[in-house]
Amino acid sequence: MQNILQNVEAEQALLGCILVESDLIKELSLQPEHFSETRHQVIFKAMREVEKLGKSVDMVTTVTKLGDSVEQVGGLQYLTDLGSAVASTANFLAYQTLIYETYRLREMKKIAIEFANTPTDDGITELYKRAMELQEIGIEKNRTKQDVLMEIYNDMHEEKEDITGINTGLIDLNAMTGGWQDGDLIVLAARPSMGKTAFALHMGKSNCEKGGVTDIFSLEMPDKQLTHRLLSNLGNIEGSKWKNPRKFFSDHDYENATKAIGEYESWNINIHDQPAQTLADIRSKIRKTKKENPDNQKHLVIIDYLQLIRAIGKYERRDLEVGSITAELKEMARAFKIPIILLSQLSRAVEQRQDKRPMMSDLRESGSIEQDADVVMFLYRDDYYNKNSELKNIIEIDLAKQRNGPTGMIQASFIKEYGRFLNLSRQMDAGLAG
Repeated sequence: MQNILQNVEAEQALLGCILVESDLIKELSLQPEHFSETRHQVIFKAMREVEKLGKSVDMVTTVTKLGDSVEQVGGLQYLTDLGSAVASTANFLAYQTLIYETYRLREMKKIAIEFANTPTDDGITELYKRAMELQEIGIEKNRTKQDVLMEIYNDMHEEKEDITGINTGLIDLNAMTGGWQDGDLIVLAARPSMGKTAFALHMGKSNCEKGGVTDIFSLEMPDKQLTHRLLSNLGNIEGSKWKNPRKFFSDHDYENATKAIGEYESWNINIHDQPAQTLADIRSKIRKTKKENPDNQKHLVIIDYLQLIRAIGKYERRDLEVGSITAELKEMARAFKIPIILLSQLSRAVEQRQDKRPMMSDLRESGSIEQDADVVMFLYRDDYYNKNSELKNIIEIDLAKQRNGPTGMIQASFIKEYGRFLNLSRQMDAGLAG
C-alpha cells in the first residue's frame, strides 16, 4: 500500500530534473526539509549551496559539494540513476506540488500527535493556527504580469461608481476613501465614550443595508447589547429605554422596534461575542462566512477591540505581541480579500494635553499598528470635553493615515441617543426624527 506521507518517486524525479537542467532549481521554492527522505534532503541542500555560489548545478558540482557524504546518499551511482531516469523535465513543477502535498500531511500528523499528547484549550487554538499555516505552504498564484496589465487596461475603460469599496455610510468619508477597500486593515481609534463602537456598528449597518454581509467580533460587549444598539439606530429608539422596555417604551417606540426587528432580521450579519477570541477563532469564522456566501457579496469584518485579542505564544514585550496581531490581521485581510476594521484604545496621554484631539503617537503600541494599517482613523467629540462647545452633536473623523489616498478631517452629526451618524446636511432630518 502506498504511503501517503511520502512520495519518493516525485522527489527522485525532481532531483533528476535539476541534474539534467541546472537552471530549474531557480524556479523552485522548495527547501531541503520539504523532502521526506534524509538522503534527498542532503542532496537538495548541496544543490542549493551550489546555486548560492553562482555555479551550475550538475553532477560534478553536486558531488563535489557533497564531499565525503556522497556515499551516505547512495554514492555516485544513485545520482547518476536519478539523472538518467528523467525522460523530460516538463513536469518538474508538478513534482514540486506533490512533494509539498506529502510534506503538509507529515507536518499535520506531527502537530496532531503533539496535541494528542498534551491536549489543552490553548493547544486546540495552536493546532488550528498551524493547520491553517500549513495549507498556505507551497501554494503559488499563477498570476502573470500580462494578467495584471490586462486588469489595469480594463479598469481604464470601465465606467465605475465613485465608491469602489464598501459604503462607509457617510458621503464625505466615501469621497476621501472610495469606501473600504478589499485587503485593507482599517484601524479606528479613540478614547472611551467617543463613540467608536457606535461608529463601527454604523459602518456594519451601512454594508448590510446595501446587501452585504458583516461579521462583528465583539470581545467586550454581548450580542444582545450590540443588537439593542443596532435596533435603536434603525428605529430611532433611545438606547437607555432597552433597560426596561415595558416601563419606558411608548406606543411609538413599540411600533418602531417591531419594524426595526423585521429589518434587522433580514440582514446578513453575524455577531461573535465570545470574550476570549483568538486570531485562529477569528480566521475560522471569517472562512465560514466566506464559504456560506457568494464571492461577489461585499464582506466587512469589524473587531472590537485590539487590546482584548488573545495572541498565541509568549512575548517579551506587549508591543511585540500587538505587532504579531496586527500583522496577522493584515494578512487575513489580504488572504480573504476583505476590509477589516479594527477598533483600538488610545493611551491616557490624550487626557494630559490641553488639546485632546488624538495623534498617531497616542495609539497604544503605535509602531506596529501604524506600520500594518492601511488606514488609521481617530474620533473626537469636542462637546465631551467642553460642555460649552459650539460643536454640539458633532464628531470629528480624522483620517490620519491612508496608504492609497488623501488624509484629512471630516465632520459628521452624531445622535448619541440613537447611536446614529449622519451627514451634516442631514442634521435637520435628525432633529425631526427625534
